[in-house]
Amino acid sequence: MPENFESFIQQHRDAFEEPGPSPKVWDALERELEGSRKGRIVSMMGRNWFKAAVIAVLLVNAAVLFYIAKHKQHQQQDLAVVIPEIQEAKVYYTNRINEKLELINAYPANELGLDSAARQELQLRNDTYKTLENELKNNPGNQRIRGAMIRYYQLKLELLDKILEELQDKHATPPTHTKKQYEAEI
Repeated sequence: MPENFESFIQQHRDAFEEPGPSPKVWDALERELEGSRKGRIVSMMGRNWFKAAVIAVLLVNAAVLFYIAKHKQHQQQDLAVVIPEIQEAKVYYTNRINEKLELINAYPANELGLDSAARQELQLRNDTYKTLENELKNNPGNQRIRGAMIRYYQLKLELLDKILEELQDKHATPPTHTKKQYEAEI
């Protein structure tokens, strides 16, 4: 049987070796495959454009948040440099202003002649102070804002000194009674 099989193969060798499909068939097949690849990608993008847009928006948001975080960190570093200068002035002026306010508050309210709005403005932490403090936090390196903060303290002290001076002129001697003692006497 093996001899028969070998002789059969040798006799029909040409029939076994056919050339295969023509080059036209291969070209048509390649064109069809390339066309389907492009169409598939375009059709996938057509169906998933919303997902692509969401991913793009998330990437932009992440970049913006990163920038904001870096900017905040930079501002906090600037505040760390500025705060020692301002902190020292703040402690000094705050102590002086609080002393003057205590002396003024020792007088009875009817002798002061100030309404509630004026008394609110005399307090250290009024709207002007809060605005300056926020501006200083937002622009720690700005010399004008730091100067304005110091000037605010100085003007507040001058105003309190003038009020105390007028109160002392009205009353020959400074009050020895505190506000609570006046209320107790009344």
